[in-house]
Amino acid sequence: MAISDQAKKYHERMFPGYESKFLKTDPEFIERFDNFAFDEVVNHDDLDDRTRLISNLATLIGCQGIDEFQMMLPAALNLGVTPVEIKEIVYQAVAYLGIGRVFPFLKATNTIFEKQGIELPLEPQAQTTTDNRLAAGEKIQVEILGDHMKGFWKSGPKESQHINYWLTDNCFGDYYTRKGLSKEQREMITFCFLSAQGGVEPQLTSHAKTNMKIGNDKEFLIKIISQNIPFIGYPRSLNTLRCVNNAASELEEANGKN
Repeated sequence: MAISDQAKKYHERMFPGYESKFLKTDPEFIERFDNFAFDEVVNHDDLDDRTRLISNLATLIGCQGIDEFQMMLPAALNLGVTPVEIKEIVYQAVAYLGIGRVFPFLKATNTIFEKQGIELPLEPQAQTTTDNRLAAGEKIQVEILGDHMKGFWKSGPKESQHINYWLTDNCFGDYYTRKGLSKEQREMITFCFLSAQGGVEPQLTSHAKTNMKIGNDKEFLIKIISQNIPFIGYPRSLNTLRCVNNAASELEEANGKN
C-alpha cells in the first residue's frame, strides 16, 4: 500500500512542504492513517474545509489532544480559518471544559500565532459589559433555545439558583454574544466539545437538538461526527451518533404533538 495521491494533495494543502517523521519510523501506520483521514474521510461528503477544521480544533480541545491541536492549528490557518475564529473556539471551550483543561490550548495558540507573525492581542470581539451581560445572555438563550429560557437565570432551588444565573451571564452573556463566530458555529463547536469529552450524553443530546433547531440539521451533524472520527475514535463517535438520533426522534415526537 502507498499513500494515495488524494491524501498527499490534502496533506500538502494543510502542511505545505512538511514530511512527517512517522513516514520513517511507522510507515505502515502512517500510510493507513493518511489514506483514511486525509482521503477516505475528507472526501466522503461535501463539508467545506473551513467548517471541517473548525470542528477538528474544537474536537481536539474536547478530547485534550494538545499535540495534534498544535499540528492542526497551522493547517486550519492554511485552509482559511481566521485567527479570530480560532481564538473564539478556545475561549468558548472554557465554558464547557473549564480553564484547567483549556489553559494549555490557549498557551499553544498564542505560541503558534506569535511564530506565524500574528500580532496579539487580536481585535476585540466582546459585545457585552459587566452591566448588560445578563440581559444579553438571556436574549441569546431565548434566540437559540426558545422562549422557555426567559427568566431561566432566576429559576431553580435557592441553593443552586446561582448556577443558572452564571449559565446566563457567563456562558451565554460572556461567550455566545461575542463576534467572530455565528450562533450556528458556536452551537456546532459546543457539540464538538461535548462529543469529544464523553460522559456528558444528556448535555450532548440537548445541544444536538439545539443545533437542529437553529439550522445545523441531522445530516450536517452526522458530517461533523464523520469528519472527526480520526481524532476521537469510534466509541465516542458512536455515542454521539446515538445522541443525535435520540435528539432527532425527540424533536419529531414534539413536532407531532404540536
